[in-house]
Amino acid sequence: MKKALIMFLILLCSTLTISANTRVRVEFQKCTDGDTAHFLIDDEDVTVRFLAIDTPEYTKKKEPFGKEASEFTCQALKSADVIELEYDDGSQKTDKYGRALAWVFVDGSLLQKQLVNAGLAEVAYLYGDYAYTDELYAAQESAKQEKLNIWSDEDSSDTVLYAPLAAIIGGIIILLLTVFNVKGKRKKIRIVKKVTKEFTKR
Repeated sequence: MKKALIMFLILLCSTLTISANTRVRVEFQKCTDGDTAHFLIDDEDVTVRFLAIDTPEYTKKKEPFGKEASEFTCQALKSADVIELEYDDGSQKTDKYGRALAWVFVDGSLLQKQLVNAGLAEVAYLYGDYAYTDELYAAQESAKQEKLNIWSDEDSSDTVLYAPLAAIIGGIIILLLTVFNVKGKRKKIRIVKKVTKEFTKR
């Protein structure tokens, strides 16, 4: 009886080990964008949304670095000898659109981490305790510090703000110069350029 119980426990443990975050080998079908692709799983074309990351859009909407993220993912998947999916116990298996949610491994390397490392994806959509989020956050911090790709435009909002203000100020200066009768069109233009250049440097 005792021997049978031990055998049962060993069998149960081995079953749990197999079912927990195991990897399934799949065949690449096609890319959608940086964080979505199609794979052949059990002779079925399955759309897979990469777990725990978000890349810039490059389907209907074209966002900065969306093309680069898509090309990075497509190249990695096309050139891989072995592609494996790993479903996370802390996540649902599908999202609200019916896409499978999984970690994607190309030749043993986590594709999500590669994308985050390159500054082409950010850590996102975390609804549970996932297996590799600590690695992703570390990669993201490194990409931020190096200002790679999506993190390179963190100050772009200042440029967007100052450009129209500079144009308005330029118009006001021309008006004032006209009112105060500053002669010479070229002289006015030089003054405006000088003032707006100094303003946009701030």
